[in-house]
Amino acid sequence: MKGKVIIVGGGPGDPELITIKGLKYIREADVILYDRLIPHELLREAKKGAKLIYVGKRPGRHTYTQNEINEILYREAFKGNLVVRLKGGDPFIFGRGEEECAYLLSKGTRCEVVPGIPSFIGASASSGVPLTNRWLSSSFAVVTGTEAKEKPVRRVSIRRIASCVDTVAILMGARNIERILNEISEVRGRDEKVAVVIKATRRSQKVFTGSISEIIELSKKGLIRNPSVIIVGSVVDMREKILWKAAMS
Repeated sequence: MKGKVIIVGGGPGDPELITIKGLKYIREADVILYDRLIPHELLREAKKGAKLIYVGKRPGRHTYTQNEINEILYREAFKGNLVVRLKGGDPFIFGRGEEECAYLLSKGTRCEVVPGIPSFIGASASSGVPLTNRWLSSSFAVVTGTEAKEKPVRRVSIRRIASCVDTVAILMGARNIERILNEISEVRGRDEKVAVVIKATRRSQKVFTGSISEIIELSKKGLIRNPSVIIVGSVVDMREKILWKAAMS
């Protein structure tokens, strides 16, 4: 008898930001495959006897390949298990959830996706830097700062994006932050405001704000590291006015 796979977004880091539906499935699961950046407190909610499998990825260090993860999900569901694939943020935002779901459905395995609060939303709210504001920002874009190595050419034109939207949120960009900000500065100048939110929504969260030039200098000192969300735009100035949020960081 075939089981089912539930791909669950664990949210941006604070375990209390999991959805009610996501938590329900975590508690019911027979098997949980979890990533590196999930709120690990959520694993304590698993029922007694649940099988926990770590499948996290670090840059250049993958516990399992994506193909191997796909196959584990299929194999465990084929045994009749309720399988939860627990991911940080939202499964469909740079999370490969769509790849896993497509694979499972192609094999005749039932699959459901439970959304999670994306990291850029959590970083915005917890740092006091709104992505939109009726005077400062009527649009925003979310882009990856690290594209897949197998791509023949880069797909993200950060200069073009920076020229078309008011606010740019960059995920997984710490390693390339100097290149990214230098390219944005070609459109917006070196004084454009930037916020870098590290470990968003967690107790260990850190927030750095400043001009492009100032943030690049911090990066050279080794202060900018993943997991981080980089927010570029005039909305960064709103942080000073949202005092109760700024006081948390």
